[in-house]
Amino acid sequence: MPPPLILASTSPYRRTLLARLTPEFEAISPGVDEGRRRNEEAGHLVARLAKEKAEAVAARHPEAVVIGADQAAVTESGAILGKPGSRVGAIAQLAGLSGTTVRFLSAVHVVGPIGEEGWIVPTEVDFRTLELDEIKRYVDRDEPFDCAGGFKIESLGVALMERVVQDDPTALEGLPLISLAAALRRQGLTIP
Repeated sequence: MPPPLILASTSPYRRTLLARLTPEFEAISPGVDEGRRRNEEAGHLVARLAKEKAEAVAARHPEAVVIGADQAAVTESGAILGKPGSRVGAIAQLAGLSGTTVRFLSAVHVVGPIGEEGWIVPTEVDFRTLELDEIKRYVDRDEPFDCAGGFKIESLGVALMERVVQDDPTALEGLPLISLAAALRRQGLTIP
């Protein structure tokens, strides 16, 4: 019998994505402080948080395969963007991203009976030049307050872009399913 599968996340986006692979999982809040450490680079930040989330839940459920994930957006200047949290924050983030290239780092960490592994899947997004009125219309329609960079690619946010370069079409949504499916198979789960 395969081990139970747990998503160490409260994200509705990640739950929806994981449900594409299997309906048989539980989502549990990891209860991890997601604050950035002083001078922590984006890649280290997302990898650390994905690992801490997975390990926190795995400590309470050692029989399970546990998935932790985190994502950050990195601007051309090297600034790390998190979730904007509000309409004003989303408008400000998108105004700052207008006409630039942003690198999104989606980290995943899997802990299970046969061990653990973690990785980062990068995505590069070229935003077109955006007018303030269209940013406001977009934000009012999609309400991307809980999304790094202030947009949802799986929704109207795709209209804000000129180009997306990625190895996994689900990475930008927050959970890279191609590499995750392979990791879950290595843990003994049947996917699909």
